[in-house]
Amino acid sequence: MDPTGPWDRSRVDEFLADARIPIRIGCRTPAGDPWMVSLWFRWDGAIHCATGADADVVAFFEADDRVSFEVSTNDPPYMGVRGRGRVTVSPDEDERLLRSLLERYLGGTDNELADRLLRPDREEVHVRIEPERLHSWDFTERMPDRRD
Repeated sequence: MDPTGPWDRSRVDEFLADARIPIRIGCRTPAGDPWMVSLWFRWDGAIHCATGADADVVAFFEADDRVSFEVSTNDPPYMGVRGRGRVTVSPDEDERLLRSLLERYLGGTDNELADRLLRPDREEVHVRIEPERLHSWDFTERMPDRRD
């Protein structure tokens, strides 16, 4: 799929592969109310996140697999990628995905958060979003005095 916006697919792929910003995912609760969740992610043409199997959002995804998402910089000049897609949830066997996300965001598993997340009694799931639409935006030209 070709993204809309100023970036071509290779620039979108590069941005998402390099980003260490949590992805914001919009979904619906079973009652139809909007819900937003932020998760760590990895990109390989699809979005891969991990969360606890007992997290409320897992039931939300299972009730309605349509989601929206956004990854954007927190500091000017603002830029990012947003889109929509379909989500699937499956077991995170041996917490492989969670371990890779701990490496990506924290540099390893030798920390208190990893100890808590990797407890043997905690079940982890793999949340995979297959994008159906991608849109980039980049305000660098609008904010020339905010470039690094």
